[in-house]
Amino acid sequence: MSGHTDMTLVNDEGIRIDGRRCDEKRPIKIEAGVLKNADGSCYLEIGKNKVLCAVYGPRECRPRHLQDPTKAIIQCKYNMETYSVSDRKRPGTDRRSVEISKLISEALSNVVQVELFPRASIDVYIEILQANAGTRCAGLTAASVALADAGIPMRDLIPAIACGKADNHVVLDLNKEEDNFGQADVPLAIVPSTDEIVLLQMDGNMTREELDHGLDMAFGAAHEVYDMQKAALKKRYSEIEKKEGATDE
Repeated sequence: MSGHTDMTLVNDEGIRIDGRRCDEKRPIKIEAGVLKNADGSCYLEIGKNKVLCAVYGPRECRPRHLQDPTKAIIQCKYNMETYSVSDRKRPGTDRRSVEISKLISEALSNVVQVELFPRASIDVYIEILQANAGTRCAGLTAASVALADAGIPMRDLIPAIACGKADNHVVLDLNKEEDNFGQADVPLAIVPSTDEIVLLQMDGNMTREELDHGLDMAFGAAHEVYDMQKAALKKRYSEIEKKEGATDE
C-alpha cells in the first residue's frame, strides 16, 4: 500500500480503472473436482487470479510429533508460482507464504470438524498460478470448496473477499493497481450461516465509517461468493451421479 501515484484509480463518476463500479466484484469462476489424484480439488478464477487447490486426507499425520490425540490438524501450503506475477518471483517459500498458509489453516479449522479425526492430518495445497491482488481470499475460497469436494465434514463453507480504499473511495475486491497504489486493503472471510468472521486483516488506513461501509459491501459479496461455491459443488455431485447412473445401466 503506497498510496502515492499519479494514476487515477477511481474517476469522478466512481468508475474504477478496470471499468467496475466501487461496489462491484470481479468476475468469478469456480469449478470443483478438477484433479483426479487428489481427494478433493478446486479451480478458481477471480478477475485475473487463477488458483488451483488440492486436498489430501484425512490421513495419518507425519511427522508423528505433530499429531494431536484429540483432533486432526490442517496443514496448509500456500504457494505463488514464480510465473504468477509479471516481475518474476523467487521460487520457494517466503515469509509471506508462510504467514498466509497459517492464516488459511486457522480459518479452515473453524469449520472443519477436526475432532472427528484424532491424530490425522488434512493437507491443503494452494497454488497461485496467476496473481492479481486478493490471492489469500481466492486461495481460502478455493480451499473450502476442495475440502467439501473431498467429503470432509464441515460446519459450513468459507467465502472470502476484500474491501478497501482507493482515491478516497471505498471499493470492493481490489485489483492489483488498487492494492499497490490504494490507501487500504481489508481481506475478510466469513462463515455465512452465522456471519462469524474467521479472517480479517487491514493494511492501510480507513476511518471507522469507511471501514463499516467496506465491510457491509464485503459481507454482501461474500454471501454471493458462497452461492457460487455451493453451485460448483452441486454441479460436481450431479456429474458424479450421472456417471454412476450410466455405469449402473
